[in-house]
Amino acid sequence: MDNAITDVSGIKVGHYTDRQAATGCSVILCQAGAVAGVDVRGSAPGTRETDLLNPLHLVDEAHAILISGGSAFGLDAAGGVMRYLEEQGCGYDTGVTRVPIVPSAILFDLSIGDAGVRPGIEEGYKACLAAHSGKIVEGTVGAGTGARVGKALGADRAVKSGIGTASQQFGDGIIVGAIVAVNAFGDVVDYETGRIIAGPRRVDGNGFLSTSEILKSGQGVRAFVPTSTTIGVIATNARLSKTQATKVAQMAHDGLARVIRPVHTMYDGDVIFVLSVGKDSRKQADVTTVGTVAAEVMAQAVIRGITQADGLCGIPSVDEVYINFTDSIDTY
Repeated sequence: MDNAITDVSGIKVGHYTDRQAATGCSVILCQAGAVAGVDVRGSAPGTRETDLLNPLHLVDEAHAILISGGSAFGLDAAGGVMRYLEEQGCGYDTGVTRVPIVPSAILFDLSIGDAGVRPGIEEGYKACLAAHSGKIVEGTVGAGTGARVGKALGADRAVKSGIGTASQQFGDGIIVGAIVAVNAFGDVVDYETGRIIAGPRRVDGNGFLSTSEILKSGQGVRAFVPTSTTIGVIATNARLSKTQATKVAQMAHDGLARVIRPVHTMYDGDVIFVLSVGKDSRKQADVTTVGTVAAEVMAQAVIRGITQADGLCGIPSVDEVYINFTDSIDTY
């Protein structure tokens, strides 16, 4: 076990990273096909093929999930993932050709780095070429390259975040893994203590303010635009139907609520996908238990997305803020 979504057999992850432009994309490959579900909770999502995952609709399986920076422009990167999968003979058999199913979601990173550079078809293809099982690089990579959290006082007071992953095994070899790109409007907190570990930076650089308290005070809050999103993927070898995968996606959002405050705002496009991988080798499991573990690993992955990130384009990481830390970080 690598404490990663790739602990689920059949899952590969690949990143394309452009640190100069501060953008990138990440692909989660399940080339043999996986029963898929999705739940969109944020009010400013940017998505592709999510309607297809509605339990009332025809196709049950996806062959990859794409998470991309570049705002809506970044949805173009899904074309590169489709091209790669078509070359590998993967996709839904239409009787004429196989059409790869690649549900996708994007986050807004245009206000950091170079807004004119966004992931597209070539970048999505390169992420697939880089995909592998085993240990995953986390932090300021892939779709997390331009990610930040704690934006209530503007980008210049935010903190760098990125990609995080986690997994758990329980029962008779059932594994649930998560990967997430953390680009939230709100704070990230320690779910055991409630302590803020990333949020709007204090003007003196010593720790963080509370976004909730900033909102309630009505003082100093910048004009908001929908520039935030946390996008996650849950994978499991548990046997799930499309409806059950959708339910697990709903429950996994509880993991975001444990560690991101506030979450699912009007300025976030939060999305979680679920993949049930392995076809005939999948294991029977209670859906409620799978959803409970999914929420736990999603919360853990969010924390990893904060602690593993390094600073970029003048936006410091949590570690860099802590260098000058002299006061309790949950006071403001």
